Amino acid sequence: MKLFSSIKYIITAISYGVLVAVILLLLIPGLVPGLNDASLATSLFKGSQAQQAPLSFAKAVSIASPAVVNIYSQQIEVNPQYGRKPRKSTRLGSGVIMDTHGYILTNLHVIRQADLIQVLLQDGQIYPAELIGFDHYTDLAVLKVNANNLPVIPQKEQQTSLVGDIVLAIGNPLNLGQTVTQGIISATGRNGLSNTSYLEFLQMDAAINEGNSGGALINSNGILVGINSRKFTQSNPQLTIQGIFFAVPYQLAYKVMRQVIENGKVVRGWLGISTNRYHKELKGFVIDEVMENSPAKAAGLQVGDVVYQIDNAPITSVTDALDIIAETQPNTELTFKIYRQGNTVKAKVKIIELTN
Repeated sequence: MKLFSSIKYIITAISYGVLVAVILLLLIPGLVPGLNDASLATSLFKGSQAQQAPLSFAKAVSIASPAVVNIYSQQIEVNPQYGRKPRKSTRLGSGVIMDTHGYILTNLHVIRQADLIQVLLQDGQIYPAELIGFDHYTDLAVLKVNANNLPVIPQKEQQTSLVGDIVLAIGNPLNLGQTVTQGIISATGRNGLSNTSYLEFLQMDAAINEGNSGGALINSNGILVGINSRKFTQSNPQLTIQGIFFAVPYQLAYKVMRQVIENGKVVRGWLGISTNRYHKELKGFVIDEVMENSPAKAAGLQVGDVVYQIDNAPITSVTDALDIIAETQPNTELTFKIYRQGNTVKAKVKIIELTN
C-alpha cells in the first residue's frame, strides 16, 4: 500500500512539473536558446500545415480542358448593290468533344446560318466541321470533325447536380483563348425534352461571356455537368443584374445529341394542351386549354380535366407529365386516366410530332 502511494506521489509530481515547464516555455520562449514565438508556432503547427495542400481545381481542368474547343463560324453576306464584294462576318464560341467519333456539342446561336465552321483544338490543330443538326428549344447544335485520337470530355451517365456544387466554366471568351471561371450551382432545372426555358437550365454564377457559349461546365472532378449557354437578360435597362448564368444540364444535352445524330433533329411528341396547374389532392395536372386541330381535341380532352395517369404512369408534377408526352414517339397511342366532374374516364390519345 505504501509502495502504491509512493508511486502515485511521484507520477503526480512529474506531471505537475511537465505542465509548469510547458506553460513557462509558452509564456517565456527565451528560456530556451534559439526558441522564439515564431519558431515555437512553426514547430507546433508544422505538422498540420504540411498536410494541408492549397485548394486547387488544376487537376479537374487538366482532365477536361483538352476536350473543349474554340469554334469559329463564318457567314458570307452578299450585298445586292452592284459592284460590292461579299462581306464575311465571323462569330466565335466554344464546343465540347463528346466522343471519339468527333461529335461536338455547342450552342445553335454560335453557328446559326454559318457557311463555314472551323474548330480549333487546345493543341493548335484546326479542323473544318460539319453541322449534323440542331435543336431550337435547347439552343444546342451537333457538329462533327473527321479526326483521330481526339480528347473526349469525361462524362458520367447518371450525372446529378445539386444546389451548392462547385462548377467550372471552360471556354473561349472574347477570343482570349481558353479561360476558366468558377462558381456554384444555384438551381438545377431538369433533364426532360419538353419545351425549355430558363427554369429548366442549370443556374450558376460562373461567368459566361461572348465566346464562352457552347463550352463545358464541369464539376470539381472534371466531369461534364452541362453545356454553357447564356447569361440572364431582361428588358429593363435600369436594372443591373450580375452573377446569373445558365447551362443546359448534361443529361438533357446528351439526349438532344443522340437524337440529332440518329434522326438529324430532336423528335418530340405533341399533345396540344396548355397546363401549369398540379392538383395535389387528385395527383394530376389540370388542362387549362385544348388547342384546335390537336391530338387532345381529337381525343375529346376538355378544359378542367385532371389527368392523373398516362399509360399507368402516375403524374408527380406538370413538368414530368409534359416530359412523358415530349419523349413519346409520334404516332404512339397513350391511355389517359382522367377525373372529369367527379367521374373517372379514360381517353386514348394518338401523339403526333411537335414541329419547330
